[in-house]
Amino acid sequence: MAFGIVAMCLLMAATVIDRPFTFRPASWSVEQDLEQERLSRMKEREEQLQAEMQRLEKELVESVPGGLGSGSGGEPEMEEEHSWNLWSALSVIAFLLLEIWRQDADPRSLQELSDEDEDSGAIGDLSRSVALPDHQTLVHFYDKCIRVPGNELSRTKELVEGCADDLLEALRSVCNRDLDMEVEECIGIGSLYENWRVKKPLVCDLIVPFTPPEPYCFRADVLCLGTGLGLGVCSGGKVTGELSFGRIRVISPGEDASACLCGRTHLGEDMLCLVHGEQIMQSKPDSSGQKDELLWSATAPYLAKGQVIRWFQKALTKAWAKIAHKYDFDLSFQDLERPGALRIRFRSGKTVHFNISPVVEFENSDVYFMPLLASDAQPGTVQSNNISWPFTFAVYEKRFLKLMAKKLPESSCHLMCLQVVSFLHEKQCNLTGASGLTHYHLKTALLHLLLSQPLGAWHHSCLQNRLRDLLRFLEKALLEKRLNHFIVGNTSTLPSFNIPDIFRSAEPLNLFRAFVTRRALYQRARRTMAEMLRNAVVLIREYSLESPSQDGIRARHKAAATEPS
Repeated sequence: MAFGIVAMCLLMAATVIDRPFTFRPASWSVEQDLEQERLSRMKEREEQLQAEMQRLEKELVESVPGGLGSGSGGEPEMEEEHSWNLWSALSVIAFLLLEIWRQDADPRSLQELSDEDEDSGAIGDLSRSVALPDHQTLVHFYDKCIRVPGNELSRTKELVEGCADDLLEALRSVCNRDLDMEVEECIGIGSLYENWRVKKPLVCDLIVPFTPPEPYCFRADVLCLGTGLGLGVCSGGKVTGELSFGRIRVISPGEDASACLCGRTHLGEDMLCLVHGEQIMQSKPDSSGQKDELLWSATAPYLAKGQVIRWFQKALTKAWAKIAHKYDFDLSFQDLERPGALRIRFRSGKTVHFNISPVVEFENSDVYFMPLLASDAQPGTVQSNNISWPFTFAVYEKRFLKLMAKKLPESSCHLMCLQVVSFLHEKQCNLTGASGLTHYHLKTALLHLLLSQPLGAWHHSCLQNRLRDLLRFLEKALLEKRLNHFIVGNTSTLPSFNIPDIFRSAEPLNLFRAFVTRRALYQRARRTMAEMLRNAVVLIREYSLESPSQDGIRARHKAAATEPS
């Protein structure tokens, strides 16, 4: 009996060493689910080992002649029992030592420990101690290096929107109405339409909703990552899992029985639905013979991103060839991996960039599914699966910023803070390389901060304090590896914007999820953030000069990096 207790203690110690208990924040539901799954697997293995031990003991007892209390046979049986107990103890100890050796020899464990020790002091509370310039210096820096004149923004928008409208009109004329997609009017999104663009040249982001030819229609299904069950279609009620992406299902004529009464009622042979019955008869694959030419025929019943990108690029090329004679500039693709990343080049050499992306609307809302994300859209969500579509809430975010601009004090500093941080981050990435942080992360942090601060705190004179608050918010989110999406799972935000309930009721979507799964990316983001905070004053002063020297900035950065912290 005593040995059984000792063996069980050793076995439990081995289990703890094999899968040590970790303490996670309560909000990390996905990590907790994975940990629970590991613990359940270890519990099953423990039960299997116990069952195997009991089976071996039973076989040993049955193999010994005589009973346990038979006089002369008692002493040999006791010796056999002691030898078996000794063998079992040695086996458990060997198993324990093997697990300890495996943990010590695991290079991943050593790497994680070394990374933690190395970067434990990379960033902590630098945002509080960083010496930001005074208000006058920040305003001078903003006016000189960041602020874009309003007339330049207006001219850029007018040029891009006019060119996009002509392109789409020509696209409609060159496409086959029976086989090609039907495009609607373009919608402006992104930082240029939110008045905080800092990157030059200016880039306009436009989205174009498209629909299939009649009588087909789209149905977008939102997929979520459940608790150990993989991906599934999110339905009504509370969504138990993180929203991941969506699939665009192509509904053939007659397939959606709820769309019309004829789909739920037997009309008889001599009756015809006046809504769409004739279209169904004319669009049968056997009668038309054109089903194989439809855009989604290869991946039916789901729409593939790659096919949409190729179709859209070919359609834009044909459309531009039809209207090119009307313009005195050249139009070309600047990135073949994007469906509509275009560049206007004038004869003087000046260029204007804009992105025009085809999107699919989700249930008559302002949520759209995109084949590739726009320049300021959420990163890291484009799935390798060709039928997996990331979603964007850019229209809601633009509407929220416009609403806040009306409530905040006149000449508020909220966009100035976002532009300054975006400028510093971009320049820091030019010095030390790209990091996992993006402009969309910075904008999301500002959106959260707008709700947590009083409206009067965003007065123009509070620029320095609000800038420090934004840096502190980003630093804290990076340390916790968690930055919640502003709309998904946020039930208290935008009550009057008619956001679909499936996104409101979902669990908060962590935009820093890639930092949890990719440690190298996380370490690079931490180092970039720490260097940006340390070099903020130097960067602001250098770029406030009449003619900032990039070589001088790099030299100062190298000198600061070599100084002991």
